[in-house]
Amino acid sequence: MRIRNLLFATDFSHASETAGQVAREAALEMAARLHMVHVVPAGADPAGAAVTLSDMARMLGRGLVFETALLAGRAAHEIVSYARDKRVDMIVIGTHGRTGLSRRILGSVAEAVVRLSPCLVLTVPSAYTREGSTRASDISLPTLERCVVCAGNTHDLICAACRERIRGEPLERKLETERAGRHRAPA
Repeated sequence: MRIRNLLFATDFSHASETAGQVAREAALEMAARLHMVHVVPAGADPAGAAVTLSDMARMLGRGLVFETALLAGRAAHEIVSYARDKRVDMIVIGTHGRTGLSRRILGSVAEAVVRLSPCLVLTVPSAYTREGSTRASDISLPTLERCVVCAGNTHDLICAACRERIRGEPLERKLETERAGRHRAPA
């Protein structure tokens, strides 16, 4: 198997950092061109992402032939389209390991890429460590991020309190509607 073009898809998260190191090492071993891709949502300002992608490329691209691409749209669709256009042999993408409601609400970009990809896909879990790494200092722990709902500190995209509110809102609306219906006078 010959890998000439390797695509690393990043969302700049901790999971992507881990996958980026794996992609860099694979590209070095295989003497492959490394394509570093980030997708911003349609209509979002790409300025900050462009700077972050450039900084990341300087770190990961040392000693490699590489390209960067800042795309806009739905992440999985854009990653797969880019892979087809550039005849990529393998995609490396990090996984967040979300389950339950947060996965249902947000979906899984990695899962969609695996299903739609025209080439091999290597998914790298955020907790991945190199073989033989047993020291606690070698294990990278999830960093605190900001909840997308309340901006509080969390290890997930949505904090536990906001998840509970999201789960409870439809039930509250249903109960309020039922209560309002009982108080109406008969016609």
